Amino acid sequence: MLSSFAQQAIPYWRLSGFYFFYFAVVGALIPYWGVYLKSLGYSSQDVGVISAIILATRIIAPNFWGWLADRTQKRLRIIRIGSFLAMLIFAGVLVDSRYWWLVMVVSCYTFFWHAVLPQFEVITLGYLGNDYSRYGQIRLWGSMGFMVAVVGLGWVFDLFPIHYLPIFILSFLALIWLSSLSLKDMTVRQHAPVRSGILAIVMQPTVLCFLVVSFLLQFSHGPYYTFYTLYLVDNYGYSRSSAGLLWALGVLAEVAIFIVMFKLLQLFSLRGLLLFSLLITTLRWLLIGYAAESLVILLAAQLMHACSFGVAHSVSIELVRNYFSGGHQGQGQALYSSFSFGAGGAAGALAGGMMWDGSATNTFVVAALSAGIALVVCYLWLHPSHHDLRGNIK
Repeated sequence: MLSSFAQQAIPYWRLSGFYFFYFAVVGALIPYWGVYLKSLGYSSQDVGVISAIILATRIIAPNFWGWLADRTQKRLRIIRIGSFLAMLIFAGVLVDSRYWWLVMVVSCYTFFWHAVLPQFEVITLGYLGNDYSRYGQIRLWGSMGFMVAVVGLGWVFDLFPIHYLPIFILSFLALIWLSSLSLKDMTVRQHAPVRSGILAIVMQPTVLCFLVVSFLLQFSHGPYYTFYTLYLVDNYGYSRSSAGLLWALGVLAEVAIFIVMFKLLQLFSLRGLLLFSLLITTLRWLLIGYAAESLVILLAAQLMHACSFGVAHSVSIELVRNYFSGGHQGQGQALYSSFSFGAGGAAGALAGGMMWDGSATNTFVVAALSAGIALVVCYLWLHPSHHDLRGNIK
């Protein structure tokens, strides 16, 4: 694997290192942020709102930064500025823990943090060139970063208070910024003339369908990302380290699928892979909602993360690459990020916060319903034009 990257002078480890530290932040934030806020005395609704803000800023921020990056072609500069300011602003969490202060800090921090990943995806695909099917072999190191963070911090917080969480997140943010300094700016390239505006691309029925499916899929993940650790610890008595290991198992399955994803893209259509991932996602939320007392079933549900995130995200990146070609790559990645992880994730987190105290099980049923609707929408309306994109869309 590494020899093929070396032959093409692709900075494999520097690109992979950036993903590793970026998703180490995610691995610290998503599983333990809700636990941290609960330790400060906040209610489930407060946790849902603050978690939703983290995702909601992803609706606006990536589109602004994507437009700016496509216009200036200074993607790496934007990444460096965004990661540095995210680190600086997040340090405000250490200053005060009052509700409105946290809302302000989280809102400002995520505005810059969300500038980073969509543009880095463009840089990575630019380095890969025609070898784009090997994206998963780089992106898997993001999954590894998540796994190391979630398992390591699970053990740490079994021994030490959860209020140390912001210090770990701040350290990972610093490492993201330092990683960005190790790369050369290879993004100032001459693109083919842009023949149509971004709105004309978005208004294509198949692109609209893709964005709707992305929204619904990430809506279904909202309760999981926000409350899964609390669900296991408070409702079923699992330890934080056990919860961390379950998170890690899901990400390990994701890593495995990223390793072989380039082969799957050659064997199956993108549409078929997406339909399969949506079916598995629906089943996954039902298993977590109704059978979390069974460790065996929880293990099976976590292995399904390979499909609910790994396959779905890889397919989505490839769809964006095909739909938003040339000078629209930055905005295309930003739109995907906004509709899915931004609007979908925020709405899911907010809905989960409102429903959680009433019934955790019903919250996961709603998540399954969202993924099921996405499956139906994808089956009925995701029919792109007939050109073959092997991995093809047909």
